[in-house]
Amino acid sequence: MVSKAIKLARTSAKGGFNLFWGMAISSIISSLGIIIIARLLSPSDYGLYSIVLIAPMLIQIFRDLGIDQSTIRYTAKYNEEKQKNNIKTVLTAATTFEIIFGTILSLITYLLADLIGNSIFNRPDIVPLIQLVSITVLADALLKTAQSAFTGYEKMKYHSFTLITHSIFKTGFMAIFVIAGFGVYGAIIGFTTASLLTGITAILLFYTKIYKQLQNQKTTKKELITKLKTMFRYGLPLSAATILGGFNGQFYAFLIAIYTTDHLIGNFHVATNFGVLIAFFVTPITTILFPAFSKINAQKEPETIKTVFQSSVKYASLLIIPATFAVMTLAQPGVSTIFGEQYQFTPLYLALYIIIYLYTALGFLSTGNLINSQGKTNMTLKLAIISFTLGIILSLILIPTFGILGLIASHLIAGIPSLIISLWWIKKHYKATVDWKSSTKILTASATAAIPTYIAATQLTLPNWLTLILGAAIYLITYMITAPLIGAINKKDIQNLQETLEGFGPLSYLLKIPLNLIERLIIIFQKS
Repeated sequence: MVSKAIKLARTSAKGGFNLFWGMAISSIISSLGIIIIARLLSPSDYGLYSIVLIAPMLIQIFRDLGIDQSTIRYTAKYNEEKQKNNIKTVLTAATTFEIIFGTILSLITYLLADLIGNSIFNRPDIVPLIQLVSITVLADALLKTAQSAFTGYEKMKYHSFTLITHSIFKTGFMAIFVIAGFGVYGAIIGFTTASLLTGITAILLFYTKIYKQLQNQKTTKKELITKLKTMFRYGLPLSAATILGGFNGQFYAFLIAIYTTDHLIGNFHVATNFGVLIAFFVTPITTILFPAFSKINAQKEPETIKTVFQSSVKYASLLIIPATFAVMTLAQPGVSTIFGEQYQFTPLYLALYIIIYLYTALGFLSTGNLINSQGKTNMTLKLAIISFTLGIILSLILIPTFGILGLIASHLIAGIPSLIISLWWIKKHYKATVDWKSSTKILTASATAAIPTYIAATQLTLPNWLTLILGAAIYLITYMITAPLIGAINKKDIQNLQETLEGFGPLSYLLKIPLNLIERLIIIFQKS
């Protein structure tokens, strides 16, 4: 059982790393594009650009009806069980549905543009922009179909390729059209062109690298319908949960479009874009956890599920918690260095908005993946209903009064009851729980490192870029000393991480350098 946990860890770590470098490269490219666009557009224009995207983003929530997650689960499950024929049927059914439904929703978005622009947002000038961007709903369907197949099949390098391709297209086309003087129109034209080209590229890559390689077989219409029914039974509760969560986010966006100014909206969206620094770590982890948990039968392998769940929380926390504290502490010099001084509210919004990633130490990234992997999607839906209801109530109370700060408060509070319930449910059914002692130590080490960093960032009268570099160095050094000193990481953790890295080949030697350094500090600070 332990050996399977280690095997899963190695496979997941390798896939996570492949996704990490794709995320890193694509995020750097996307960040460059954001910097260019944010500097060329005024905060008000950038806010208007964000408002145009609300409609298609909201429609996209209804697009896949759980098919994306079903594709990942059943592809991973059948691949583990060596059922190649079932994999092809799943992929055929998923692709057919996504293309048809994506096309229908694109048309609906186009037809609703006038209502949304004139009646809801009271901005008639954005109607043609919403009509233009409506095609991105279909483009997103193509992209997500391919990425779901890559994830379930553990071909993360192709997933990374689509991320990088999208960022290159988006940055390139948006920058070209905005620099050419088309303003907000240019940004939307560039975004739409990039989305469409990426979707086509992704689906062609999926066909040549996965679908075409599977055994050639005829899939009847009856088989496709049967498989779709199976996928819907699993995926519809997840889809409903996703729709509720996505609706919450878009409902918040509708409210701030009504109750706050374009200037503040622009500041807030720059903050959420800057939060991509945390996504470097979050997205690979959440992406690989689902297929990893899907390979475990909790009823037959109870010890494995407990080990993998607890380890996933701890090792995710070791990365994400310190990264979150670092970004919070260095928000001011970071934003000023990259975006200049015109986004004066962004540092505050950023520091508050990413507090949610501190919930990682409580199992925030792992609970949903574990529950869904065991097919208990109805439980996920119940949890989503709780978060949705609380989020709507809070936003209606807080956003009209406090604007963006009210949105952030709603964002941070709405999911807490569901997280607590999910932890209770997992402990009851699988006897798995978070290592609370380790989580407390990781939070303590990260918060401790933030103290001297914040003092340096606020007291030094240096250029912002130099303050940012110096602050990052102070944080990293302090955390690497504090974590082993208080036992946030120990010898067993180092051994587990080193075993996990064995599948990386020659690259493992490079990745083990910081682990070896921490191991030496552990020997100094920890007697046993």
